[in-house]
Amino acid sequence: MIKIVTDSTAYLPEETVRQHDISVVPLYVHFGTEAFREGVELSNEEFYRRLKAAPELPTTSQPSAGEFHAVYEPLVDAGHEVITLTISSKLSGTWNSAMAAKDMLPDAPISVVDTLSTSVGLHLMVDAAVEAVAAGATRQEIVEQIEQIKHKTQIFFVVDTLEYLAKGGRIGNGKAFLGTLLKVKPILFLKEGAIEPLEQVRSKRKATARMLDLVEEYVGGFGSTSKVGVTHSLVPEEAEILGQELVGRLGCDLPCMGELGPVIGTHTGPGMVGIAAYI
Repeated sequence: MIKIVTDSTAYLPEETVRQHDISVVPLYVHFGTEAFREGVELSNEEFYRRLKAAPELPTTSQPSAGEFHAVYEPLVDAGHEVITLTISSKLSGTWNSAMAAKDMLPDAPISVVDTLSTSVGLHLMVDAAVEAVAAGATRQEIVEQIEQIKHKTQIFFVVDTLEYLAKGGRIGNGKAFLGTLLKVKPILFLKEGAIEPLEQVRSKRKATARMLDLVEEYVGGFGSTSKVGVTHSLVPEEAEILGQELVGRLGCDLPCMGELGPVIGTHTGPGMVGIAAYI
């Protein structure tokens, strides 16, 4: 049987993890000398409370190769094949750790995919892999499918402030936005796995509306066969409105919803809303 492994930045619902027996390897968030495994030792509520009160921005780090090996070995010993989907290698060293663990088991049937994504984009790819396993696809067929999806996936998001991305060093060419007026809300996107600026809009409301336009343009409007997901950090009401807007505009099923946890939340800060979609 094929088993799916991913990392904690997919922010999968616990029910999904249990139902499909998905193995989740946590990344770490560090407040000073304290290290917490995401989703294991620090809840979202506690993280955002600490983030607001922290004198310095927390840092993040990837799991070790040993932690992936500890997941792989019992799965392989039980006779399973393994497909691992990780956060973009341009945002984290997690893919490197997963590959190093694979190399520790050179004859094992393990595939590792750098999804060039994270959060709800990674979530959508895990969903696609789970569906393909259930449909009886082979490991190679599933990997090929995910490789296709990852290059078709678009992720747009709006942050309340660029402060967190800038301090965390994850903003890429978005540094060009730092000198703009404080009220300007940038629309950012993932370009081949890295965060890049797309447009500048005068208010969050207008930025969110423009983000919806961009998704609608990308998937081809109402009635498309797109897969869509919504994510947020501490603004569930805004995410719910986005989801309803997407259903109305695209005629799609209600998008999967997710809240950013500590690792990605460290770099976006509270108030982020985002959409991932692929055709």
